[in-house]
Amino acid sequence: MKRTLDQLAREEFDVVIIGAGAFGAAAAWDASLRGLHVALIEQGDFGAGASAECFKFVHGGIRYLQHGNIKRLRASCRERSALLRIAPHLVKPVPIVIPTFGAGRNSKWFLGAGMHVYDALTAGRNTGIADPTRHIGPASFLNRAELLELFPEVDRPRLTGGAVFADGQMYSPPRLVLAFVESAFRRGACVANYVQATAFLWSDRRVRGVRARDTLGGDEFDIRARLVLNAAGPWAEYLLQDRTRFGDHRRGNFSRDACFIVRRKPRSNHALAIPGQSRDRDTLVSRDARHLFAVPWRDYTLIGVWHRLFAAKPDQAVVEEHELQAWIAEMNACCPAMQLRREEVSYANCGLVPFGAVATGTNDLSFGKESRLIDHRRSHDIEGLVTLIGIRYTTARGDSAAALDLLLQQWTGARLARSATEHAPLVGGDVDNIAALQARLLRLRPPSVSDRSLEALVRNYGSEAAGILKRAQEPRAAAAIGGSDTLVAEFAHAVEDGMALRLEDAVLRRTDLGSGSHPGRAALAEAADVMAERLAWTPERRAQELASTERVLVQHHATEGSDA
Repeated sequence: MKRTLDQLAREEFDVVIIGAGAFGAAAAWDASLRGLHVALIEQGDFGAGASAECFKFVHGGIRYLQHGNIKRLRASCRERSALLRIAPHLVKPVPIVIPTFGAGRNSKWFLGAGMHVYDALTAGRNTGIADPTRHIGPASFLNRAELLELFPEVDRPRLTGGAVFADGQMYSPPRLVLAFVESAFRRGACVANYVQATAFLWSDRRVRGVRARDTLGGDEFDIRARLVLNAAGPWAEYLLQDRTRFGDHRRGNFSRDACFIVRRKPRSNHALAIPGQSRDRDTLVSRDARHLFAVPWRDYTLIGVWHRLFAAKPDQAVVEEHELQAWIAEMNACCPAMQLRREEVSYANCGLVPFGAVATGTNDLSFGKESRLIDHRRSHDIEGLVTLIGIRYTTARGDSAAALDLLLQQWTGARLARSATEHAPLVGGDVDNIAALQARLLRLRPPSVSDRSLEALVRNYGSEAAGILKRAQEPRAAAAIGGSDTLVAEFAHAVEDGMALRLEDAVLRRTDLGSGSHPGRAALAEAADVMAERLAWTPERRAQELASTERVLVQHHATEGSDA
């Protein structure tokens, strides 16, 4: 992928999409498959907002059973199945255990009944998923001894065992966004990171594109288009503050959803659901509390999710130290044997998503259930503009298709039929069996590439991993950066083919180097050297990139980077 700002300024597009998180990226892929001439812009890096900061689950909608929302349940399951099909390298099943206690709503029979209903409502969940090891299995149950063998820390009076269901998990949320972006690019979309939409272009009451600014170079230019999809997430409604056009539009509520990563190697491949200290007030059938989760992710344990009504600007959404300490205390109160310690926490994530409301000073929450889709033709008498504010990464493909359908109704003669994005593999997704692919690549790897590096290549790049291994044949390219599992070849690919323009783009989103914890200052310096050579950075620019990436890592509450 190449960043061609002159093309953005020169050509007229069928649709310009603002925001390249999961929803905007999926919309660009969908629109390009429909044969539209697409421009996709993102004010930061692709997938750098809430998409990168999510809990890495691909939810199948079992929670919606408590709300009686069968439509949303089926839609979520359909989207989970689609991602398992089109990105098999980046999405896999993960079993989740809910401990059961005594009788009543916390009992095995009560949970089991709900799970069997869910299984019946999602009977086609594995359609088109070729590899049976990647199927979402039916509910199962553990007796007390079996549960304690997996999770001895949940030993309590009245424990009877556990109920098990499966959901999806992403290996790398930013790389899944990038797979959508690159898939759109290969179909002819013009894509660019670090391009901010500052205003709409107008022709009477019709939007005809956007005024844009290169946030790296400072240049401003117009991007002309027949239609505009505003998919900028929590930033989307800041473009709607023009009273003369949008009246007294009020920004909706947002939740700052947060989780953290712990340097604790999982004992099994099962996640554990633990009753927390908040409740979902909108459920029709509720248990004692909303669950928190301890989830195996790579060699770490991922813990969350916490929700907080957040009214400030999105750029101010961070996890504060006192909050992290409170969450650790909550987990230890809910599961005392877990004994989490602050020094184990390597990373804290947070992102903004649509929310319901919360009464001040309570733990009674009204969670967001659906994406916000605004047809400005109806709400403001404005043509050519639809705003989509996504609720969950899981539904990005389906909700963006619905937004495009709505937008294309405003273009007479446009192709309205949906494309087959639920079956068309994304870049890297053209593989039926991940284990078989990894076995084939074992024969191609240079001797210096470790098993762990090869596995990471397969998980990040899928069917494109052979190209990275070919690049690794170049001098020094097969070396691991700073003793990590990330190869120099991956950084070269990130710069030359993945539109990584900043050090943090490659460290945090194109590769695994900084995705779970601080990689150490020596590794950062080596990574900066690789990028500086290819992007012709001056020594001053290299120093700026190192300092900026350190600030990002500190902001995410990583512990101090080691000197290793």
